[in-house]
Amino acid sequence: MKLVRNCLVLFAAAVPFLSPAQGMDALVNGAATDLQKASAELTAARAEVEAARLPIARRITELEQQLISRRAELAKAQRFQENQLVELNALKAEARRASEEVKFTDSLITEYARAFRSRLSFVEEPRYAAMFDAVDHAGAAADLSMVARFTQRTVLLETALERITTAQGGELLAGKAIDNRGLVQSGKVALIGPVALFAADSGGAAGLLQQELNKADPTVAKLDESLVAASQQLATTGQGELVLDPTLGSALKMSAMHKSLYEQLKEGGVAMIPLLGMGIAAILLGLYKWWQLSRVRVATDKDLQQVLTHLTSGEQEKALKHAHSITGFAGDMLATAIQHVDEKKEYIEEVLYEKMLGARTKLERGLPFLALAATTGPLLGLLGTVTGMIATFKAISSFGSGDPKMLAAGISEALICTATGMAVAIPSLLFHAFLSRRAKGLIGSMEQTAVGFVNGVPEGEFKSPFAQ
Repeated sequence: MKLVRNCLVLFAAAVPFLSPAQGMDALVNGAATDLQKASAELTAARAEVEAARLPIARRITELEQQLISRRAELAKAQRFQENQLVELNALKAEARRASEEVKFTDSLITEYARAFRSRLSFVEEPRYAAMFDAVDHAGAAADLSMVARFTQRTVLLETALERITTAQGGELLAGKAIDNRGLVQSGKVALIGPVALFAADSGGAAGLLQQELNKADPTVAKLDESLVAASQQLATTGQGELVLDPTLGSALKMSAMHKSLYEQLKEGGVAMIPLLGMGIAAILLGLYKWWQLSRVRVATDKDLQQVLTHLTSGEQEKALKHAHSITGFAGDMLATAIQHVDEKKEYIEEVLYEKMLGARTKLERGLPFLALAATTGPLLGLLGTVTGMIATFKAISSFGSGDPKMLAAGISEALICTATGMAVAIPSLLFHAFLSRRAKGLIGSMEQTAVGFVNGVPEGEFKSPFAQ
């Protein structure tokens, strides 16, 4: 097509230079020639295209077949990948379950080790100390594999089974204990369940073993001589009577804590001496004053009226006799007033007032000491508390706070002094309150009797200084 187009262009350019006749023939001939060439070229091009189309079609078909095959392979690979993902997820879930089982088993072993150690007798702990250290180290070691860790920790289970087998019926083993003098003795221990009996090789200390705080070795409890002999025979020969403590040492500890009153007071320190002295004096004085005031009789209105009746009738001897029948300060006061009945009322008032002052002094004698004891007792107790705490802090600074027994003396001194001070102050305060009220009541009754006597004497009226 391009060749035909070129021929036409040449022909159009040559037309103006040709004659009409010549130009037409030349143009026709040239066009025919060009047409033939163009047809030949077109035929060749078609043949070439036709020859190349079949391989191209075959290649396209091959590529399409390859694409279909590749797509099938891709689908198969995707299905395989999905299956592998499913299996991988299942394996991951199984691995998680296995890991949880491993952790659970490890925690069970740890818990069992803790429980096994707590159930051990204090006599057995030295035997299994190395095994427990190895089990704890294997559980905390990060460089060990899981198999190695479990292999090392299963020793605990094997040891527990062996202990169950050997513990049936009891066993005898060597051990050490602290005797009553505080010395460490070597000997034999008979272990029967939770009960441990000890017999020293020297034959001195024997009895039940108990573990005390902050002591590396157990101590031998104090028992009766018969129980000591039975414990020594059983621990030495493996045969004999079993000394059993159902409380597993609690009763022995409670009996050791029990102290007599003298021992408790002795722990209070130096401050207990004045406290006890003051307390005993206050109690004795309170009892004496209570006995004294309870024996004092008051003059009733009937007694006063009878005395005044005798005086009005001029029977002074009978009035004096009746006054002497009233024991105590009131009778003495009435007798003195009767003896001065002929005097002026002012003088009688002065005499009665003097008698009342003397009676007040005698009735209130010793009561200030009770008030002093009620006030000073807590202060002395506080002094003992301060000295006890000073001793406690000195012990802490010297030995630390790890051993409570080293601090018990100072704390005991502080608490006992405080309790003793309160024990002295409370009864002293109660005695003082009761006796003061009783003394005031007696003095008030005497004042009332004196006023009634002065007002009842048949003399000129006057204003009594006792009138309220």
